[in-house]
Amino acid sequence: MNTPLWGIFYFLSLYFMANYDLLPIYKKTYDFLLETFQFSKSFTREYKYTIGQELKNETIRLILSIYRANSTINRRYILLEEARTTLETIRLLLRLTKDLKQITLKDFVSLNEKIESISKQLVAWQKSVKAE
Repeated sequence: MNTPLWGIFYFLSLYFMANYDLLPIYKKTYDFLLETFQFSKSFTREYKYTIGQELKNETIRLILSIYRANSTINRRYILLEEARTTLETIRLLLRLTKDLKQITLKDFVSLNEKIESISKQLVAWQKSVKAE
């Protein structure tokens, strides 16, 4: 039986689209999401329900954008651009939490390194999509 090569590639692309949780960027973002929920517990009441909640919402929006980008082909570039914009919003909110002394400098640096890693993966993914 002679199976066309494109059929195999199509099957593999569907497999990886269905298994978004295998993507390194998804794993990294999910870990960041869990950390966001953990460290926002220690915010003072004034910031827990404002900046803390907004930070959690934006991080959820980021992981959903990554999921959606992996699940579609025709809108992938746009969804990755949305994810990059959301990530910059997260970066801004995180800096604000540091300036308001809701997280330590050490935690800020650690979280910022994770954001930078996610950002690099998003840029690389977006470049590969643009080249297609």
